[in-house]
Amino acid sequence: MPVRNFISRTKIAALAARLKRSGKRVVFTNGVFDILHRGHVEYLAKAKSLGDVLIVGLNSDASVRRIKGPTRPLQRQSDRAVILLALESVDYVVVFGEDTPDKLIRQIKPDILVKGADYKISEIVGADFVRSYGGSVRRIRLTPGRSTSGLVGKVSEARHR
Repeated sequence: MPVRNFISRTKIAALAARLKRSGKRVVFTNGVFDILHRGHVEYLAKAKSLGDVLIVGLNSDASVRRIKGPTRPLQRQSDRAVILLALESVDYVVVFGEDTPDKLIRQIKPDILVKGADYKISEIVGADFVRSYGGSVRRIRLTPGRSTSGLVGKVSEARHR
């Protein structure tokens, strides 16, 4: 099923360039977004508020397994993309298969790169590149007590009771 605004890697650079030529400020963030929760919703809304268009880089299933282990992701990348695109704040989703979004950031050249405040600027992949052409890097405070890992832990505890 074709998904609205699910963009392929081959088309993302042209889309981002077109958006910027039309005067839009492009914001980029990335993540797994395996079990969408309040923290994700608030984070993505804050990211979108920094510009005009929010592009979300979504880790592929294979990259999630490499990063998080063999039991993840809990949902397929196509399902995670559909759920993200149902949010008012998310304009486009593009899947990347690498362990980091560095190549994708170089393709998009966002005006604003966003990550959670749990990252130091020096730890944010692509930060130096984005700043090299005058873009900005922003950290967003996360909603306390909301994380996918915490939810997975609670489910696991409940199953073992």
